[in-house]
This record gives sequence, structure tokens and C-alpha cells, in this order.
Amino acid sequence: MNSSTGNTPNGMDGLDEGVRTELTRLRQSIDNIDAAIVHILAERFKCTQRVGRLKAEHRLPAADPAREARQIARLRQLAESAHLDPAFAEKLLGFIIAEVIRHHEDAAGGVAGA
Repeated sequence: MNSSTGNTPNGMDGLDEGVRTELTRLRQSIDNIDAAIVHILAERFKCTQRVGRLKAEHRLPAADPAREARQIARLRQLAESAHLDPAFAEKLLGFIIAEVIRHHEDAAGGVAGA
């Protein structure tokens, strides 16, 4: 038995029942939010994949640095107003943009190979 976790696998032994209930409720909310994030990202990628096909069909570049810069600035402002670390929001968007560009490059390769 690990003394830091108590007898239960989740380490909630000895917690007041009210604390345990609140912790469980909050974790369920987090799980719901995580599920919503995944579904929202899936919808976003459906849109960006359509953008990628359109760019490929018209031989447009996969990346659009000017739009990316505008999106990053916009997201940083949204993050600040939501009391979220703007640097974190920028890193997250940067990761998403890199994946979108990869999809766009794949779409361009598919059109070129057709």
C-alpha cells in the first residue's frame, strides 16, 4: 500500500464525504469538458480538411502565415479576456495549425498525384 494514496486506488481514503462528492462532481465536469473539446476539434478539422482540399484543387499554398498570425493574435486576446494564459493558448493553436498544415500538404500531394 502506498501511504500517499491510502487504501483506495484514487487516494481518497479519509476524505470528508462532502469533499469526496465535490471532487467527484468536478472531475465529471472535467471529463464532460474534455469530451466537448475532442468533438469541437473534430469539427474544426473537418472544416480545415475541406479548406485543404480547396487549396489543393486551386494550387494554393498549404500555409497562410498572415492568417496564422491574425488567428494567434485573436486567440491571445480571447485567452486574456477568458483569464487563460495567452502563451498557453498560442502554443495550443500553434500545435493545431501545424497539424492543419500537415493535412493541407497531404491533400496537395493527393491532388498532385492524381
